[in-house]
Amino acid sequence: MSFLDLPSPGTGLIRFSWQATAMFTITAVAAVIGPDWLRWPAVVVALVLFAVGIVTMLWAFAVAVRRSRVDAIGVGGLYLGMGSSPRAVRQHLLGALVLQVVVGIATASIRPFTSLAFGTLVPILGIGLMGLWAARHGEFEPTDRPIDTDTET
Repeated sequence: MSFLDLPSPGTGLIRFSWQATAMFTITAVAAVIGPDWLRWPAVVVALVLFAVGIVTMLWAFAVAVRRSRVDAIGVGGLYLGMGSSPRAVRQHLLGALVLQVVVGIATASIRPFTSLAFGTLVPILGIGLMGLWAARHGEFEPTDRPIDTDTET
């Protein structure tokens, strides 16, 4: 499979993951090698991607809670795609996550004690997008117990 041959379903999530990672990488590297004023766009991009990551993580959790009535969903299967996602999906989404981690730590290490430290928050986006993909499209084992929604607890 080529890099541009994205798996389906969830192609939009995978494409967004790579686009966001590219935008983060470009702004973070520019802030490291360019003039000081380039740190502001890097901070804005990092914080926006962090906020989007928080929203996607919560969205994934909400979808997973709904699905948990009939599917046995674990944290590893949800946020890391272990056993719930095809290999191609994991390679794309976790590949983007790894790149986010590397860029965030590398740029913050090159310019310590600066605003580039905000880049270390961006991997929340990668985790959230993997979780959202798995919650919406992942394959999980059925629960071993029926869940009766009519009884009070």
